Amino acid sequence: MLTILFDGIAYGMLLFVLAVGLAVTLGLMNFINLAHGAFAMVGGYLTVLAMQHLGVPFLACLPLAFVATALLGAVLERTIYRPMYGKSHLDQVLFSIGLAFMSVAAIDYFVGSSQQNIQIPEFLRGRSEIGEGHFLLGMGHYRLFIIAVCAVLAVGLQLLLTRTRFGSRLRASVDDPRVASGMGINVNVVFLLTFAMGSGLAGLGGALGVEVLGMDPTFPLKYMIYFLIVVSVGGTSSITGPLLAALLLGIADVAGKYFIPKMGAFTVYLLMIVILMWRPQGLFTRKGGR
Repeated sequence: MLTILFDGIAYGMLLFVLAVGLAVTLGLMNFINLAHGAFAMVGGYLTVLAMQHLGVPFLACLPLAFVATALLGAVLERTIYRPMYGKSHLDQVLFSIGLAFMSVAAIDYFVGSSQQNIQIPEFLRGRSEIGEGHFLLGMGHYRLFIIAVCAVLAVGLQLLLTRTRFGSRLRASVDDPRVASGMGINVNVVFLLTFAMGSGLAGLGGALGVEVLGMDPTFPLKYMIYFLIVVSVGGTSSITGPLLAALLLGIADVAGKYFIPKMGAFTVYLLMIVILMWRPQGLFTRKGGR
């Protein structure tokens, strides 16, 4: 039982890193980016290709995936995303989901449709056990590594958004871009950096998730619904909401597939429906946006 809880927490923490960028762009920038999973796929494939063809160590691939996808996000934000900020949500959905399908087709054409795997370092393999019987806790070393990395990221993001000048400028830009611009804040630069950071986190999540989730061209479409559930259930007022939603989703998904495997992901959707009936705006909400 404790092992299932541990695996669910690890899965939830991974989903948090994958989805938190979408929570930032949707909640703070008020932009619906359904192509968010494509940035995670880019980070995953960069890790696979760097390890298989260039011999880059796995741990070095993690910052590489973050930086590369952040730069890609910055370029795309400046060129094709920014003109869509003033469009309707329907236009944003159609635009971004079109990008998602284009990314799927591009990866399938240039890399292939086969499932990609990586070899993680020896010290991240294996498993440690504590206790016995019903209280046995089996901790996979790699999942423990994921929990540690994601916990550090969650704390860092919360501090960045609440305790730094950049965080205050971002909140001001979200609440009233015109007033913020009049006070000397370069709103375009703030949103550019925010979008790049969200994209980079997705790429990092994709790199971390190759070993657990696998990686193939359908990744952005396969996990799109999970990202949306994290954002809709958790709300977008802070990092706490998506983190809590991701943990609940991860635990429910792992426990549901273990105890009632024939039900598949039914437990996840049931949990989502119950929470949204209780709090239609999500666990945490914040008004504002561009």
